[in-house]
Amino acid sequence: MTERFGFTVNARDGRARSGVISTPRGDVRTPAFMPVGTAGTVKAMLPESVRATGADILLGNTYHLMLRPTAERIARLGGLHRFMNWDRPILTDSGGFQVMSLADLRKLTEDGVTFRSHVDGSKHHLSPERSMEIQRLLGSDIVMCFDECPALPATDEAVAKSMRLSMRWAQRSRDAFGDRPGHALFGIMQGGVNRDLREESATALKAIDFDGYAVGGLAVGEGQEAMFGVLDYAPDFLPEDKPRYLMGVGKPDDIVGAVERGIDMMDCVLPSRSGRTGQAWTPRGQVNIKNARHQDDPRPLDEGCTCPACRSYSRAYLHHVFKAQEIIASMLLTWHNLHYYQQLMQGLRDAIDAGQLAAFVAEFHARRAEGDIPPL
Repeated sequence: MTERFGFTVNARDGRARSGVISTPRGDVRTPAFMPVGTAGTVKAMLPESVRATGADILLGNTYHLMLRPTAERIARLGGLHRFMNWDRPILTDSGGFQVMSLADLRKLTEDGVTFRSHVDGSKHHLSPERSMEIQRLLGSDIVMCFDECPALPATDEAVAKSMRLSMRWAQRSRDAFGDRPGHALFGIMQGGVNRDLREESATALKAIDFDGYAVGGLAVGEGQEAMFGVLDYAPDFLPEDKPRYLMGVGKPDDIVGAVERGIDMMDCVLPSRSGRTGQAWTPRGQVNIKNARHQDDPRPLDEGCTCPACRSYSRAYLHHVFKAQEIIASMLLTWHNLHYYQQLMQGLRDAIDAGQLAAFVAEFHARRAEGDIPPL
C-alpha cells in the first residue's frame, strides 16, 4: 500500500492511456469510471455490491453532504469512508456545480456563493476555503477545487469572466488545502468551447500545480459533437504525468470517445439513474424494460452478462417488478448498469494495454448499431 498519492501510465494507444492512480486506500485502475454516491450512497446498491461490479473509487457530493447530514456530523462519526462503509478511495466534488444548478436564490461574489438550501431553505455560504474545509471533514482521498461552472451556451465574454474567477478560486483552494500527505487536490479547467480560453485556464492551473486536472464545464448542454471538439485539444494542454478527469460524463459512447482522446477518469449518475427509470445499458445499446415487448420474454437482458440481474432473472420478471414499482427493480437494473459500465472500462483498459483500441472501438460501435435482440 502506498502512503502517498501517485499516478503511473502503463500503456498508450494513440492518445488513450491506461495506468494506475495509487492512494493510501488502494489503487484505481485507469481509465476509471466512478459511480456517484451523491448523499453517501449509490442509490439502490450496497457498497459491497458496488465494489463487486468492479468499481475502485466512488464520488461523493460536497453540496448534498454539507446540507444533510452536514460535514461536521460525518467527521464526528469517523469520516465519510466509515460513515458509508466504503473503505476504498472517494473523490468529492467541490459543490460548485450543484450550487449553480440546484440551490435557490444564489448570490455570486468574488468571495464565493451565498445560497439557500433546496432541502429546507436555510442560508449557506460556500467559498474556496469552506469547500476545502468541508472536503477535509469528509476525509475524501481526492478533493476538487471550488469553481464556477456556467451553463452553455454562453457568450465568450461570460465564459472568460467565469473561467478567470474559477482560476482565482483555484489558487485560494490550493492555499486552503495546505499540505495533506496521502490526499490529492485536483484543479478544474474551464473555458467552455473556446480553445484560447481552455489554454489560458490550463496555463493558470499548471502554474498553481495540482495532483490531477479535471476538464470541467462540459456535458452541460453543448452536445456530444461540441464536447468531443473540446476534447480533441483540451487534454493535451494538461500535464502528461497527472490524471485527467472529465466531470459528469456520461453515456457509454461519450466514455469511449473521451478515453480515445486521453481522459483517465469519469463519473456520471446515468447508470444508477437509468436503472431506477427502467433503462438498461447493454453492448447492443439501451433496453427500455417498461416496453410491453418484454412482458413474456424469458431471456436475460444480455446473454453475455454475469451480473445478478442477467444470471438469475428474465426480461419478463424485470418488466413485471418495474411495472409493479417493486424496489428490486431498481436494485437489479442499477447493478446491471454499473456492471456493464465497469466491464466497458475493463475492455478499454485491456484494449489499450494490447494496442488494440481501434479494433475495440470499432466493435463497440458495430454492436450498438445492431440494436436490441429481436422480440420473440
